[in-house]
Amino acid sequence: MRAKLGLRALIAAGGLLWAAMTPMAYAADDTIKIGVLHSLSGTMAISEATLKDTVLMMVDDLNKKGGLLGKKVEAVVVDPASDWPLFAEKARELIQKDKVAVVFGCWTSVSRKSVLPVFEELNGLLFYPVQYEGEESSKNVFYTGAAPNQQAIPAVDYLMSKDGGEVKRWVLEGTDYVYPQTTNKILKAYLLAKGVPEADVMVNYTPFGFADWQTEVAAIKKFGGAGKKTAVVSTVNGDANVPFYKELANQGIKASDIPVVAFSVGEEELSGFDTKNLVGHLAAWNYFESVKTPENAAFIKQWHTFTKNDKRTTNDPMEATYIGFKMWTQAVEQAGTTNVDAVRQAMYGQKVKNLTGGVAVMNSNHHLSKPVLIGEIQANGQFDTVWQTKGVIKADAWSPYLPEDKGKIADWTFPWACGNCTAPKYKAD
Repeated sequence: MRAKLGLRALIAAGGLLWAAMTPMAYAADDTIKIGVLHSLSGTMAISEATLKDTVLMMVDDLNKKGGLLGKKVEAVVVDPASDWPLFAEKARELIQKDKVAVVFGCWTSVSRKSVLPVFEELNGLLFYPVQYEGEESSKNVFYTGAAPNQQAIPAVDYLMSKDGGEVKRWVLEGTDYVYPQTTNKILKAYLLAKGVPEADVMVNYTPFGFADWQTEVAAIKKFGGAGKKTAVVSTVNGDANVPFYKELANQGIKASDIPVVAFSVGEEELSGFDTKNLVGHLAAWNYFESVKTPENAAFIKQWHTFTKNDKRTTNDPMEATYIGFKMWTQAVEQAGTTNVDAVRQAMYGQKVKNLTGGVAVMNSNHHLSKPVLIGEIQANGQFDTVWQTKGVIKADAWSPYLPEDKGKIADWTFPWACGNCTAPKYKAD
């Protein structure tokens, strides 16, 4: 009869083995390096720079508490400058040259797609903290932002409901790259499955940094004037949001007429807007700064203390970064090593209190279980939560609304060990 070891025992034994196999130069090092891969310049800096500061805050707090595995943690910060090929170059440098144990970074899906082959080739570990289109599950990435069923689908459901205005016509407005294109593909399939006529769905894309919104907003206004309640589902990313919302106001589009629900506009972006004309428009996230919980109050206080600026806002990708960082440190402590393979196995089932009053859980598909919140923009640049799920929702790596995803699973635990399987690789004993 074979003896059966518990998961913790297996992880501990594996951690000791991997530690023994680690080169002496690394074992003797008294510093654990982590990579920070966020744009500090270019069109995405408006969103990403804050996440760099969030990681630095977490590192500072960790070191004040004694570090990790008895070692000091050092953040290696690079600037890929909103340049997608440069993301891959910087990722390779972080892993090969700087010898980082983990990387926290990327915002756009095109940047994540750019670095993915590097992380898989070099067996690096990336924590990706932003809502995205799904349709991916890599053993080298932990996705701590929302999948479509944790943001896009619930937002549409809300707008379809009586409380959300019973919307009948839909404008899917996005920046021209992977995340908006795939998210809108899923949303259109979902809307058609719900009985929405194809003529009542309009899809439009503009480039990164797009500024001349007159024609696009005029088209939205015309589409919304057909006698049916219309809403805009926005996957517009980066600094293009500033002129987009300004033009909505210029053309007199109010939230009561054609509400916009955004997936990439949070408190940080709103801090650069004149928000008086945006009041009533919506955003769907898993966290808002305005949430009243002890955990959130402590996080905001920590943020203001670290930045020495009480006016610095918090936002959803910051919470996702916070959760991912906490889970990674817990997994490292559990495994007793920063070895990627050991940490990966220790990640499954990790739990961290989220900032909205619940518990985030890391699932074996490398995605979190998260709550969903819909918020209305207020004049002060904050969100008033108008709807939220009763509990957390487990992320779907693959969409049930796309025919090509039928039967796909993402489960990186034995006996599956696969992010794109349609049948078991192994049979249980």
